Parts: sequence; C-alpha cells; structure tokens
Amino acid sequence: MFAAIIAVCAQIAVPQPSGVPFTLQTWAIALAGLVLGAKNGTIATLVYVFLGACGAPVFSNFSGGIGVILWRTGGFIVSFPAVAFLAGLGAKKGKTVWVLLGLAAGTVINLSVGLFWFDFVTGFGLETSFGFAVAPFIFVSVVQTAVLPAIGKKIRVALQKAGLY
Repeated sequence: MFAAIIAVCAQIAVPQPSGVPFTLQTWAIALAGLVLGAKNGTIATLVYVFLGACGAPVFSNFSGGIGVILWRTGGFIVSFPAVAFLAGLGAKKGKTVWVLLGLAAGTVINLSVGLFWFDFVTGFGLETSFGFAVAPFIFVSVVQTAVLPAIGKKIRVALQKAGLY
C-alpha cells in the first residue's frame, strides 16, 4: 500500500529547470519509515524503486525504467530506501529527538547521494550541481523534518485504533 502512496505522491510534482522536480515522494518515503518501521518502510520503498526500475510509471511525471535511475535524479531514487530505514529507526526509539535525527540523517543521505549522482551524470561540477539539485530543496527538507513526526505518529495511532497496526 505504501508503495502505491509513494507512487501517487511522486506525481504531485513541480518541475524545475534542473530536471529535479519538487515532489511529495520523499515525504511519503519518510512517512513509510515512520509509520511502518525501518524494515517494512524500507521494503515498501524497495518495491516502489523496483517497480519504477522495471518500467512502471511510478516516478515523477509518470516516468519509469532504468533510464530514469541512470539519469539526473537517479541518486535521489537509489537513496530512498535509506531514507525510509533511517526514519523508521528514529521512530523505533520513540522520542521526538530520535525521530528528528532519523529524518535529518535520511535527508542528508538523500541530498548527498542525489548531489553526487547529479554531478556525475551532468558534469556540471559540485558547486553548480549543488545549486541545481540540492539548494532548492533545503527549506522544504527542513519543513518536512519538522512536521513529519507529528503526522507519522497520528497515522500510526489511527492504524493501531483500527487494529491495522
């Protein structure tokens, strides 16, 4: 179910000149880790990445295929399982500080792998690549890290009350 949620959130996208769109998929991936835990959140994310790699149109703008992963945004995509895993580890600790640290660590890995991959593919150099592929997302990442713990907890509690968790 979370792989489908991630796929839907990937379509909520704002294109950027760099080819790295603003999407809600990173939000959904971190949420998968917070709600499902490190193991199941990572599995849901791996299913999403695998479906996209096999050609299912689950990546932003209904794209899919190994070519998408090998292009500019591939580093962000391949780091998604680590984002879910770290968010899930933080959630397992229970305290908000650990959740925030897990989300922050996942964000740093996501943006770092995305940066180096973007630079490798485009050859723009790290400074220019940072300006295109990372800088526009820093504010959004900070906001995401601040609000996701509360959202994740509410969803987890609702699922527990419904007997689904």
